[in-house]
Amino acid sequence: MKNYLNRSLGLTLLVLCILIALHWMPDFSIAGHSMRRVDLLSELRPPKPVEEVADSDSVVLPPVVKPVFIDTCRTGMTCIEDYSDSTERGMVPFYKALDRLSSDGGLVRVAVFGDSFIEADIFTADLREMLQKRYGGCGVGFVTITSITNGFRPTVRHTFGGWNSHAVTDTIGFDRKKQGISGHYFIPSPGAYVELKGQNKYASLLDTCARTSIFFHNKGEMQLTVRVNQQEGQTYSFSPSGSLREQQVRGEIGAVRWTVDKADSTLFYGVAMDGDKGIVVDNFSLRGSSGLSIRGIPEESMKQFNRLRPYDLIILEYGLNVATERGRNYDNYKKGLLTSIEHLKRCFPQAGLLLLSVGDRDYKTEEGEIRTMPGVRNLVRYQQNIAAESGIAFWNMFEAMGGNESMIELVNAKPPMANYDYTHINFRGGKHLATLLYETLMYGKEQYDRRRSYEEN
Repeated sequence: MKNYLNRSLGLTLLVLCILIALHWMPDFSIAGHSMRRVDLLSELRPPKPVEEVADSDSVVLPPVVKPVFIDTCRTGMTCIEDYSDSTERGMVPFYKALDRLSSDGGLVRVAVFGDSFIEADIFTADLREMLQKRYGGCGVGFVTITSITNGFRPTVRHTFGGWNSHAVTDTIGFDRKKQGISGHYFIPSPGAYVELKGQNKYASLLDTCARTSIFFHNKGEMQLTVRVNQQEGQTYSFSPSGSLREQQVRGEIGAVRWTVDKADSTLFYGVAMDGDKGIVVDNFSLRGSSGLSIRGIPEESMKQFNRLRPYDLIILEYGLNVATERGRNYDNYKKGLLTSIEHLKRCFPQAGLLLLSVGDRDYKTEEGEIRTMPGVRNLVRYQQNIAAESGIAFWNMFEAMGGNESMIELVNAKPPMANYDYTHINFRGGKHLATLLYETLMYGKEQYDRRRSYEEN
C-alpha cells in the first residue's frame, strides 16, 4: 500500500502558504465590490469597541424622541413608548378591548404585519399562545389560501390545490387593484380546495376551534362545499356581489376543507380558524417586504375586511429588507412607511398601532469579526421617529434583544435561537422575543390600569 502522508503534508503546507499570502494581500476591488482581507487571527483578536455610525456632514440622524407620558419601566425590561395623542392610536384601544373582554366576552383581534422574520408563524405563534392562555381563545387565525411556508409552519396543517396564486412581490402578472389585506389574491380552477387541520405539536389551543371562515369576492355566480371534521359536506351558493364576503361555519372544528365547485369571476383571499371569544392573532408575513406595499392595498378592500374582521391592535414588524450595512439616510423609507401607517389608520379607525423596530442584524467586517450592521442602529432611530411623527406606539426590539451583537448570541445559544445568516431567528428565538413582548404588553396594561384608576379618583 502506498504511503500518501507526504502528499497530505505537502497539500497542507500549500494551503497554509496561500492563506498567508492572502493575509498580507492589500485590499482590492473586483467590479466595484470590495474583497475582504483574509485574517487568520480574527477569532483570537479581541473585538474592537462599537461606535455608532455618524452621518456625513450632509446627513443628520433624526433626534432621539421621548413619549409625552413615560411609565416607570421595570428593570431589565424594554417598555413600549407610546407617542399617541388624544386620537388614541397607540396602545389604548388594545387595553380597552382587553377590559371589554374581561367584562363582556367577545373577541380581541391582533394583526401582525411583517417580513420573513415572522414567516411560518415564527414569533406570532408563541405570542398568540401566551395571550390566549391568559385571555381565552383558540385557533390559528387567518391563513392565506396558499403559502410558500405551509410545509414548515407548525401551527396548522395547511394543504391546497388548484389555485393560481398572486402576490404583490411577483415581478409580473399582479393586479394591485385585486389584492387583499395580505397582499395576495387567489383565482380557483374547478375543484380547487384549501384545507386546514388543527394540531397540538407546537403551541396549545390550536387543535380545535369554534368557527371557521373563508373570505372571497365574487362578481359572478359561485358555489362552495365545506366539509368539517371529514363529515358530509355542506354546499353554499352565492349570487354576484360587489363587496368582500365571509362564509362562516361553527362547531367544534378540528379540520375543515373548502372546495370550489363553481366560480365565475371570483377572487379568494384566505381562510381562518377562530374561537367565539378571547384573543385572535393573525400573521400577515410577506417575504421580502419593507412595509411600503401596504399603502398600495386598495382602501375600500381594507375597509371591507375591517367590517368583517376588525382589529384592536395592529403590530408592524419591518426592517430586515431596509437596513443596509452602512445605511445612514432612510428619509425615503420614513416617508413611505408614514404613508402606509396613515393608510392603516384610515382603513382600521378603531385600531391601535404598535411599530416594532428592526432586530439586530450582524455581518462580517473586513477583519472577519461578526458585528452589528451600523445601518441597523440608524434605522432603529428612524423607526422611533416614524412612530413619534405618526402618533403611534413603538417597541425597540433591537434593544430588547440585547442591542449590539445580540443576534450572534442567539446564534451561539445552546440550542441555537437564530440562523447562521445572522439575520433570522428560528422558532426558539421567536418564543424568546414573543415572551419579551408579551411581558411588556402585560406590564403596559398594568400601568394603564393604574393610570386610569388614579385619574378616576
